Amino acid sequence: MREKRGGRGSAKRGPGAPHVRAAGPAAAAVPGARGGVWGSRPGSRMKRGGRDSDRNSSEEGTTEKSKKLRTTNEHSQTCDWGNLLQDIILQVFKYLPLLDRAHASQVCRNWNQVFHMPDLWRCFEFELNQPATSYLKATHPELIKQIIKRHSNHLQYVSFKVDSSKESAEAACDILSQLVNCSLKTLGLISTARPSFMDLPKSHFISALTVVFVNSKSLSSLKIDDTPVDDPSLKVLVANNSDTLKLLKMSSCPHVSPAGILCVADQCHGLRELALNYHLLSDELLLALSSEKHVRLEHLRIDVVSENPGQTHFHTIQKSSWDAFIRHSPKVNLVMYFFLYEEEFDPFFRYEIPATHLYFGRSVSKDVLGRVGMTCPRLVELVVCANGLRPLDEELIRIAERCKNLSAIGLGECEVSCSAFVEFVKMCGGRLSQLSIMEEVLIPDQKYSLEQIHWEVSKHLGRVWFPDMMPTW
Repeated sequence: MREKRGGRGSAKRGPGAPHVRAAGPAAAAVPGARGGVWGSRPGSRMKRGGRDSDRNSSEEGTTEKSKKLRTTNEHSQTCDWGNLLQDIILQVFKYLPLLDRAHASQVCRNWNQVFHMPDLWRCFEFELNQPATSYLKATHPELIKQIIKRHSNHLQYVSFKVDSSKESAEAACDILSQLVNCSLKTLGLISTARPSFMDLPKSHFISALTVVFVNSKSLSSLKIDDTPVDDPSLKVLVANNSDTLKLLKMSSCPHVSPAGILCVADQCHGLRELALNYHLLSDELLLALSSEKHVRLEHLRIDVVSENPGQTHFHTIQKSSWDAFIRHSPKVNLVMYFFLYEEEFDPFFRYEIPATHLYFGRSVSKDVLGRVGMTCPRLVELVVCANGLRPLDEELIRIAERCKNLSAIGLGECEVSCSAFVEFVKMCGGRLSQLSIMEEVLIPDQKYSLEQIHWEVSKHLGRVWFPDMMPTW
């Protein structure tokens, strides 16, 4: 007897087997079917549900992108760079190089207005270099013309950086001669290489500089090292700026006499910083700087230079003049740079002088360094390029004993025994913030080797220290 076949999708049931249909309207009531207790089960409806899910996900992604785009647009509208406050743009422009600043001024009208604001042109540095002879960047000539035409009356803090060419120095003088409508507060003439201002005719340079001196009624800082400035031009400076001048740097100015610099000290009672060559220093100058009318000097730099050995005469400053100077300005930094030959040191360090910083650019004898330890009790920093072949053991110990304020020392080609060096560091202690000596000049002895000195010095300094492999100054 043939079995009766069930409908499509039916299955043969055994005794007690539950009747389950694979598909049909009633499937929704079965646990595990779509809409049932456990959710969807695989099948045609599940596939359709997957497509619906994909579509929903796509719509959600599109909506999310729209939100982000809308947020970005709103952010762009709230951060309109063209409508930034001019004070903010001004601060940004001050950090830009001149050429970048000029390019930025073409972005919009607001930025262009900031580009021409007077506050942006109060401080400016002219860089004058010849492309054929210098790798340094230069201020574009057209920009210089625009600055002179539109902003010369706004300039207050001006400096010129020139290379070693005469053409660059002439260009600087041409600009100076056009500053007839401005009142500068600071002026710096800086030679980045050889002093090119000295190649100019003296009259041409003085004429240009006098324009600034006459028109600037509030000049407070003047840096004119390595220039042909002279006594008459300094008188013009004093006549127009005596009440405001506070800083004057004029080292290596051969046309200035002691009388010329004395005129400045007599009239500029607010002078706080002064740099000059030793041949301009005199007892009269120190006494003028020590007068009751004069403010306390904060910084005095003296360059003691000899180009031809045996041909330069160095006068002696009286101890009483130094004493009066220190009584008036007890906290002054007296900085002295020595570029002398050994036989020319005789007039120096014969009695106590108030030097705080000493730099020896050429070889100096043991005898001179021994006198430094005896005559410079205010010494704070000492740098010695070389001293010959004799160890400086006793001299270093004497400096450590007498110079209680010493906090920095640099020794170049100066031989020292390891034991003496450790003793020097031990006496100075942690006040030595800077300690520089080349490893090759340290002489090992029975007490310390080169390997041991690192640990000993570090222990007394209170920090890790190593000798230098090459000079660091």
